Amino acid sequence: MQKPEYDEYELQRREMVRQLRLYGIVNERVLKAFSEVERHRFFIPEYRNRAYEDCACPIGYGQTISQPFTVAYMTSMLAERCPSGNVLEIGTGSGYQAAILDAMGYEVRSVERLPELHERVAKLFGELGIPVELRLGDGSLGWPEHAPYQGIIVTAAAPRIPHALKEQLADGGSLIIPVGGAEGQVMTVLTREGYTFHKDTFETFAFVPLVGREGWRRDD
Repeated sequence: MQKPEYDEYELQRREMVRQLRLYGIVNERVLKAFSEVERHRFFIPEYRNRAYEDCACPIGYGQTISQPFTVAYMTSMLAERCPSGNVLEIGTGSGYQAAILDAMGYEVRSVERLPELHERVAKLFGELGIPVELRLGDGSLGWPEHAPYQGIIVTAAAPRIPHALKEQLADGGSLIIPVGGAEGQVMTVLTREGYTFHKDTFETFAFVPLVGREGWRRDD
């Protein structure tokens, strides 16, 4: 008898988590969230069979869902510095990163500039009962009405760290953001201590651009 589809996805999800461990992801809260959130639900139908592969895939409108390792890497960086609290995601995209953060117990808000993706994720979150608050707008300007944030995670590449996001960080809070041009971006962590900001840089990644007033222009 053929196994139900969800059983196959569960096996794939377990393998994905096993691979993340091999790649050096050790935070158990992060791994638990990856084992619980059904990644395939955040894919468009034509790419759903690749949901648990360690690769980025298109989600439409020129955007992608990041590979599992990239999401786990950024989430681990956040979790190490910000174990709980009010978190802002910039670049809702497929909704997967926000769903992972919600599964870890954060109070999550997410901003998306593309109406089509914003509406798709709002519908999906409603179906899945995910209580993330969503906003359509310029993510490079953050979401000041709910600031300060203990953590901000940006899932698109910025030419520089947006001033608006720095200002919306809580004292002791951390901003996780890839910074750089089309040739690749350096994962950057900015931690606030009063009026002082400490910057650390890590590995190089490839993200879609952060478009907005404090990001890239549409014609860049």
